[in-house]
Amino acid sequence: MAACRCCCSCLRLRPLGDGPLRLPGRNLALAPLQVRALWSSARSRAVSVDLGNRKLEISSGKLARFADGCAVVQSGDTAVMVTAVSKTKPSPSQFMPLVVDYRQKAAAAGRIPTNYLRREIGSSDREILTSRIIDRSIRPLFPTGYFYDTQVLCNLLAVDGINEPDVLAINGASVALSLSDIPWNGPVGAVRIGLIDGECIVNPTRKEMSSSILNLVVAGAPKSQIVMLEASAENILQQDFCHAIKVGVKYTQQIIQGIQQLVKEIGVTKRTPQKIFTPPPDIVKHVHNLAVEKLYAVFTDYEHDKVSRDEAINKIRLDTEEQLKEKFPDADPYEIIESFNVVAKEVFRSIILNEYKRCDGRDLTSLRNISCEVLCTVTFDSLESSIKSDQITTAINGIKDKNFMLHYEFPPYATNEIGKVTGINRRELGHGALAEKALYPVIPKDFPFTVRVTSEVLESNGSSSMASACGGSLALMDAGVPVSSAVAGVAIGLITKVSPEKGEIEDYRLLTDILGIEDYNGDMDFKIAGTNRGITALQADIKLPGIPIKIVMEAIQQASVAKKEILQIMNKTISKPRESRKENGPVVETIEVPLSKRAKFIGPGGYHLKRLQAETGVTISQVDEETFSVFAPTPSAMHEAREFITEICKDDQEQQLEFGAVYTATITEIRDTGVMVKLYPNMTAVLLHNTQLDQRKIKHPSALGLEVGQEIQVKYFGRDPADGRMRLSRKVLQSPATSVVKTLSDRNSIIMGEPISQSSSNSS
Repeated sequence: MAACRCCCSCLRLRPLGDGPLRLPGRNLALAPLQVRALWSSARSRAVSVDLGNRKLEISSGKLARFADGCAVVQSGDTAVMVTAVSKTKPSPSQFMPLVVDYRQKAAAAGRIPTNYLRREIGSSDREILTSRIIDRSIRPLFPTGYFYDTQVLCNLLAVDGINEPDVLAINGASVALSLSDIPWNGPVGAVRIGLIDGECIVNPTRKEMSSSILNLVVAGAPKSQIVMLEASAENILQQDFCHAIKVGVKYTQQIIQGIQQLVKEIGVTKRTPQKIFTPPPDIVKHVHNLAVEKLYAVFTDYEHDKVSRDEAINKIRLDTEEQLKEKFPDADPYEIIESFNVVAKEVFRSIILNEYKRCDGRDLTSLRNISCEVLCTVTFDSLESSIKSDQITTAINGIKDKNFMLHYEFPPYATNEIGKVTGINRRELGHGALAEKALYPVIPKDFPFTVRVTSEVLESNGSSSMASACGGSLALMDAGVPVSSAVAGVAIGLITKVSPEKGEIEDYRLLTDILGIEDYNGDMDFKIAGTNRGITALQADIKLPGIPIKIVMEAIQQASVAKKEILQIMNKTISKPRESRKENGPVVETIEVPLSKRAKFIGPGGYHLKRLQAETGVTISQVDEETFSVFAPTPSAMHEAREFITEICKDDQEQQLEFGAVYTATITEIRDTGVMVKLYPNMTAVLLHNTQLDQRKIKHPSALGLEVGQEIQVKYFGRDPADGRMRLSRKVLQSPATSVVKTLSDRNSIIMGEPISQSSSNSS
């Protein structure tokens, strides 16, 4: 047990209960006495939360004790450790500098990474998307003006292939922050909801998720508030979706109660920050006097577009800041900048709350003027181009190839900015994943191509991810993909009035099809996509520390109405998939290759397939034992491939061998293991093994005096059902039984010994 004194060895110990500790998913037990010696100085606490048929085990105090907060959350044999650390000195940033990193370790699945370094490199798409979900669940609960560098690290300790770790990581982050001295207005609780045969399942297993038509993650705050939603669905009805959210919120409250119990037992005291970055009231009051009327005039001038409105506000900002610097020469630059922002935001929001008008003249539920063109691109490729699962995803969801992808690009010129054009960032990945979820349910599951949709945002003043869903739907239909229905998406915003005494929402307005400025100054970005029938994707970014279920239900209803309006507009451009794809576009065909012909089709060492792909540009994918998929970039390439395949298999197609018949074979090569023979000139030589050459045991064909070019009689026993190889034997002909030799050139039978009937020959 000496190894267990090392911190690395102890990281994966299950920290619950008084019985033997065990590594999740491994048959290794440590005696209780040894464990107590290891952790005798640790102050540890644990709590278990029942979630229907699932149990969530939460513990803290044994691992990573130098972090401000640490928690291990476990379900089954899947366990995640989360740490939280926040600096005590303020950051120069003018925003909350929070970094969330979720990392998957191959060791958690009992594997070694397959890259050349055999260690984890960079972050996978799944890790980044999970990090974003955790960030969106915890960020709204940090105090306003808390600008201290904070890092939350989520380390996957073990994965059992049954319970998914992402929801555990959200709860782990909540526990780590709640048990730390970091100022945070939690806790939050998170669950996944599946929908199987009309029944909502809490934290479904991998097997259950395979038959679920809903994948919904709900993060809830105390008092049944909602702080984050993320969902993909198989076009489910609105009422079913709303019911699933309510079920999810109910179970998040049980997790919150468990965390609160843990906090109470440990007795957490939060630190007092050196400084909370809030603008001084006297500067804010002076900004009111200088800028309120000017700002009101800009926000109610409906002739402005995004650029002109921003320029007008910026002019007011610069004039106001100059006067503030003269009035308050000792003020911090941030205090002056933020004082103006507070007043501008207040004016903007008050117009919506009190006058039910928006800065572009629309009422609260109206869409902007929408026109449609097919601008997204669709590319077809072979099934070999599908995305392969990483090791942890394979352990969680099984081996799956993803043959549909949507890639979202957001260049800096889309918002009149300058920036580096580098690899994909987290925001682009998240927006693309949301639009991909929206479209995936309408793609035929048996579509013979891998499909890539690319959405490059050229201008942005609203929800570009929902625009990508709409544009992607149009492009798929224009490309001839037989989608089951058109998909549209829309973003709903929220403006609230919060009681300063109770901290509760007194009044609110929901905004349909929000502008960029409404997203910036608002309290929520609620994105929903789907068909005329139902919902395919949803994502809610909430800036408040939670909103009531009532507001979420209203947002879904308002979004559903807008979604149907957008679909009507889209249908005017293209209402159904084109019946045929473009003439010079890629084509795919399926060919059946019997086992008897597979060796000839593939060639020695795959030579024929490699040559076929090199000469014609096609891609060959094996579907099953006897079926191959042939992808060609153009119809002409497919024609060339067809001719090539016909030529390869030509000799097998022309000659029909009879089972049990005897043929004259010509030796073409002498090998240590036997002789290579041909039954007819254009046949590919096959091996006649030493064991089938003679009834005596021989080690080399030379023992029988066999030479190249010599003709021998062999009996044909068909093809091997396993590998399709031809089965021949010379040994069986050395018995006194009468045989018939078949001559393939003229098909005349040569009788050896006493004559027998043809039927007897065929049955021998």
